Amino acid sequence: MAEQERKPSTVREYVDSILVTIILALFATGFVVQAFEIPSRSMEPNLLIGDHLLVNKFIYGGRGGIFDKFLPYRAVRRGDIIVFKAPHEPTHPHFVKRAIGLPGDRLKIVGGQVFINGKALSEPYARHSNPGSDPYGDNFPPSASSPGFFTGNITEGWARTLVHYTYDDELVIPPGKYFAMGDNRDSSLDSRYWGFVDRENIMGRPILIYWSFEANESDYSQRGLGRRLLNLVRIIFEFPARTRWNRMFHFVR
Repeated sequence: MAEQERKPSTVREYVDSILVTIILALFATGFVVQAFEIPSRSMEPNLLIGDHLLVNKFIYGGRGGIFDKFLPYRAVRRGDIIVFKAPHEPTHPHFVKRAIGLPGDRLKIVGGQVFINGKALSEPYARHSNPGSDPYGDNFPPSASSPGFFTGNITEGWARTLVHYTYDDELVIPPGKYFAMGDNRDSSLDSRYWGFVDRENIMGRPILIYWSFEANESDYSQRGLGRRLLNLVRIIFEFPARTRWNRMFHFVR
């Protein structure tokens, strides 16, 4: 009799454990970590197209509440790779770039060299694959009369408002805003072209490459159902050959 009474209890324990595991997994996915894919070359060579990342959504969670000092929150630091909601791009709802300018900073770029508050910024992560190809991106901020000020890549809204944040040839970053740039400076559409990143739009910081699959930008630019099914079939049949095994489980720096 005692044995018969124990079985329902054991089954219930298993069910309860499974439910708790599912709830914790959903909580972690929604509030602690989130998966993200790299769709462009803007962060090469540090992050490649097809890298699949786990993003820590908890690290920047503090908002000045009473419990913030007891939790492992921290502010966004210069040099952090950040994931944020795209300010204008409907195709890719999230971007990954590096935080270069912080609120209150004075920023300018001369010949591709970034200066923060009058001092040259050391950037061992930056890559210049085609230096001199874009006078606008290499010398920033421009004056309204500079050649190439209205480049084809700058958004209309940023072209109108950029001059209002420019003082003595430097861009002054306002409170609650960040200036983000891709590591692949000559192939990155970033804050130079569409403006600041709002603090509220920063989702978190990538921590780990959990999988990497050889891909190209066209795989992410075409989002139709047929294209998605084709990509899924390709992944299934080409998984061993096109997985970058040497990049898996590498921490993002």
